[in-house]
Amino acid sequence: MKKYILPLLLMALTTTSVKAQKNDADTPYRRSSLYSILINHTDQKFAKEICNAFLAMPTPDKYNNHDLSVKVINLDKKLKGAKSDNENEAVTTFLTENQVASRLVAKWFDRDFYTGECDMELIKARGLYNATKFDEILAEKSARSQALMADAGEDLIGNTFVVVNDIRYIDKEQRGKLIGGILKAVGSVAGMSGLSNIGSFMENMRGFKVRINTFLYRLDWNDEIALNFYKTQYASTPYEDGKYKAFDDGRGQYHLTYVGKVESKGSTTSFAGVNAGDPVQMVRKACQRALDDNIVDLQRSYSEFRTKSPLVSTEPITAYVGKKEGVTEDSKFEVLEVIENEDGTHSYKRVGTIRPVKNKIWDNRYMAVEEGAQGATLGATTFERTSGTKDFYPGMMIREITK
Repeated sequence: MKKYILPLLLMALTTTSVKAQKNDADTPYRRSSLYSILINHTDQKFAKEICNAFLAMPTPDKYNNHDLSVKVINLDKKLKGAKSDNENEAVTTFLTENQVASRLVAKWFDRDFYTGECDMELIKARGLYNATKFDEILAEKSARSQALMADAGEDLIGNTFVVVNDIRYIDKEQRGKLIGGILKAVGSVAGMSGLSNIGSFMENMRGFKVRINTFLYRLDWNDEIALNFYKTQYASTPYEDGKYKAFDDGRGQYHLTYVGKVESKGSTTSFAGVNAGDPVQMVRKACQRALDDNIVDLQRSYSEFRTKSPLVSTEPITAYVGKKEGVTEDSKFEVLEVIENEDGTHSYKRVGTIRPVKNKIWDNRYMAVEEGAQGATLGATTFERTSGTKDFYPGMMIREITK
C-alpha cells in the first residue's frame, strides 16, 4: 500500500498567509545536505571582512546544514589553477588529507569520537521516517529493513555535498575613487551630507567587488560501502567489538567525488540599502549575492545537486523560491508527489508542471527589501499550471527543469 505524504506543518500553512513565513527552512521535507568551506586569502585586502561575512552566512534553506568544525582554510597566496574547470589538486588534497569524507559519515550517525557509539536519530529526522516504525523495521533484519536502509543511503547520505569557495577581492581602486568623487561632488552641490558620506565610504572600499570559484564534491555512498559500515563499524554501544578501531582504521575507505566547478561573473552588487557606516554589511552583500549565484549555476549544471521545495498553497500556487534560487519568467518546474511505500521507502512521481507568473516572482536575495527591489515583499513566488490533470496540494514538491 502506498501513502501520499502531507506533512502536518504544510497542512497548517494552507490556513495561514503566505507572507507569514519568508522561507521554507523550518518546513519538513527531504533535503540534500551541505558542508560549506571558505578558502580565505590572508594576503588580500578585506580578508578579515570576507571571512567574517562568510561565517555569518547561513546554510541555504534548501539544504540541511552538515557543516564540520573547520569552516575556513587560510592561504597566503592565490589558489593555483583556480580558473581551470578541472579538479583543483590543492582543494582535493586538503579534503583527502583531513579525512573529510569519513567525518561527514560520522556526523550522519552522530558517532561519538571517544567511544565510537552511533545512532540513527539524524537519519530518522532528516528522512521524515516514523520513528517507531523505523525502529521496528530495522529490528526485523529482513529484506524490508534492507530496503529502508538503502532508501536512507540513496536519498539522504548519498546526497551529501561539499562546496569549497575560493573568494577573491577584485581591486577596482580607480573605479571606486571615480564613483566616490562624483557622489561627494553631487552631495556637496546639493547640500546632501548623506551622499557625501556614501561617496567617502565607497572611495574607501574602492568599488568592492568579488569573484568566487566554487568547487563541488559529493560523498560516495553505495550498497557496498553501507554494508561494510553497518556490519563492521556501526557501534550501537560504546567500544562495541572493536568497531571503534575498525572505523578509525578504515577512514581511508570513504571518499568525495569531484562533481564540478563554477565561477561567479564578478559583477558589482548594488549598494542600495547598505549602511554607509557598516563596511561589513557591504562585504556580506557582495559575497552573499555572488555565492548564491554560484549555487544556482551548480544546480543547473549538475542535476544531482538540484533542490526540491514544497508547494505552500495551491489557490494560488505558491512556493518559497525566488530570485535567490535563479527563478525568472522563463523558469519551468515539475511538480512531484511524494509517496511512502509499504516498506518505508520514498519515491517521487511527476504529476504536472508549472511556471512563474510575470511580476509575481519573489526577490528573496540578501538585502533585497533594504534596497527596495521589485518583488522583495511578496513573501513567495506565484506559479501557474502548464500541464497535469491531478489536483495539486500543499506538500507536493517542485524541482526546476533545467536544460
